[in-house]
Parts: sequence; C-alpha cells; structure tokens
Amino acid sequence: MKNLTKDIIKKINEIKQPIKIMHVCGSHEHTIMYNGIRSMLPSEVQIVAGPGCPVCVVPSHEIDECVALAEQGVTVTIFGDMLRVPGTEKSLADAKAEGADVRIVYGIGNAVELAKEIDNDVVFMAAGFETTAPTTANELLNNPPENFSVLSSHRLIPPALDFLVHDEVELDGLIEPGHVCTIIGTKPFEFLSEDYGIPQAVAGFNPLDILYSIYLILKQKKEDNPRIQNEYKRAVREEGNIKAQKAMDEVFRVTTAEWRGFPEIPNSIYDLKKEFDDHNARVKYDMELPDSENVPQGCICGPILRGMARPEDCKLFRGECNPLHPIGACMVSKEGTCNIAYRYSKMDD
Repeated sequence: MKNLTKDIIKKINEIKQPIKIMHVCGSHEHTIMYNGIRSMLPSEVQIVAGPGCPVCVVPSHEIDECVALAEQGVTVTIFGDMLRVPGTEKSLADAKAEGADVRIVYGIGNAVELAKEIDNDVVFMAAGFETTAPTTANELLNNPPENFSVLSSHRLIPPALDFLVHDEVELDGLIEPGHVCTIIGTKPFEFLSEDYGIPQAVAGFNPLDILYSIYLILKQKKEDNPRIQNEYKRAVREEGNIKAQKAMDEVFRVTTAEWRGFPEIPNSIYDLKKEFDDHNARVKYDMELPDSENVPQGCICGPILRGMARPEDCKLFRGECNPLHPIGACMVSKEGTCNIAYRYSKMDD
C-alpha cells in the first residue's frame, strides 16, 4: 500500500497544475485530515471541504421546530450528533436539560419501536442526505403507529453543488460522496460536467481512494475531457440503488428551502408527500415558527460549508469554539469540518 501511495502521488506530481477541488463528505474530510493528504499534494492542488456534513447544514429554524415540539410534551428522537446543534435561542440539549423528553436513537427504526412502547406522541427528526432518506421512506411505507411522525430534514447533494458552482465558488473539480452515490448513482451528477465543464470522480473512503480520485480529476483537466468517473466501483453503480430510489419517490416530494450557511437552494429538500400527512410532524402539529438563522458573532460556519474558508480562518477556532463548547454547527458533529480540523490539524506555535 505504501508503494502504491507513492506511485499515485508521483502520477499527481507529473500532471500537477493549479486546481481547486471540492469534496462534499464528512468522511472524506476525516480521511484527508487524519492521513495528512493535503500535505502529500503539490501546492498547486487545493482540496476544500463543501457542505458534506448532514448535521451541520440543518438550519436553526428546523432545530427550533424540534425544540418547540419537545416543549409541548412530544417525545423527540434524534441522532446523537443533532443534540447540541444550535437553534435560534437554544439547542435540543438545552431543551432536554430543562426537562423536555429528547431521546437519542441509532435510527428511525428505534424511534418507531419507541412509539409502539410508550403512551405519547413520538417525532423522529429525519436528518441526512440521500444516504439515510431510504430508511425514512421504508418505515413510512410500513404503516408506523398513529402516534409516530417524522420531521423531514433530508437534503439533496446535487442541487447544492449546482448552487455552489453557478453562484458561489469557482471550482475546477469535484470529489463526489461515495455513500450518497451508492443510493442515487452517478447520473444525477453528470450535468456538472456537461453544463459547467467540471471534472468529477466518485471516491471511496480510504486514502488511496481519495488520492486516486484526485489523479483522475487532474487527468481529466489536463485532457480537457470533463466527466464523472467512478473510482468507487466496488460499491457504486451508475444507476445506484433502484429499490431505494423507488421508495424515496413514493414517499418524498422535492421542494425548496434554505440550508445552514446558505440561502434557499432550489429543489434541494425532501419533504413528505401529502398522502403521508398523518405522519408529517409539520402538518400534524400545525407549527408556524418564523424562519430564522442564528449566526453566533464571529462564527464563519457558513463560508466554511460553502468551501470559501477553512476552520483555521475563524477567530473562535480552538479558543471559544471547541468540541466541548461548540459555538457553530461545524464544531458539533464528528463529520463537521471544524470538529475534524480541531482533532487533526496542527496547533499554532
């Protein structure tokens, strides 16, 4: 493996050129930072992190919705990473400390089982990209109990990338997320090469996957032949997981909403179709909270999520903002760029 790594780095150096490549996966950022991949690359090759953390991109008002439900006496179930994500005024951890029934579950299946066991309404906050959306769809198709409902916070990666390359960031290449592509395949990303001329590669999660994907992107750029190449063929098929896509199509409708650190991104959100209103928390509880976005003073989580800044650029990083006392959402989750940088980047002398 060591020799293979050297061979790939040699190939990268042979065709190196100024290039800015974005990835959109917290696991990719972890691999890059943990293995020091940026330090292995020539200075001309820049790798930036985009909105690849599904917890980090949930906006404040969706946290507010869950806090409001919990304070009304509803049992709110969440993934552990969601507990300390800041809302406008408080997090779910704050609500729990004040006596609200907020419970951490490993998945929506645990939340459904809980609803069968307790005499209370149970809401599951369904956060995540296309990777976790099929599990939400499957549970809703399997007739969950009447006291169970979902607050959908599922977000779609291709529309976010379209927004970024069209309006926000100059990019020369994209490393696409392996987990998402196992579900939706490679076709939904083709437009980024066809319309914008951006070289792309779907990558797995070990250092060789990342390095070889960088080489493929550099090679496409040198040959002026932008397309999407599947480096992660051991898990990703061009057509993706058809069964999972069918379930998502049955349950979800695509709509427009904002992401944390972004304005509204067209057609980037999975909400529940009308026939699932009985299990749609937003319909069932008729919530009318004002849209709001809490940006703590000095926090640059937004620019970090858009690939326009690094955690080290933030004045709060490592000081006021750290994993024990996170100020921005990017420091909360272990998939967050700031959290990963805190654990693996070198501290200032």
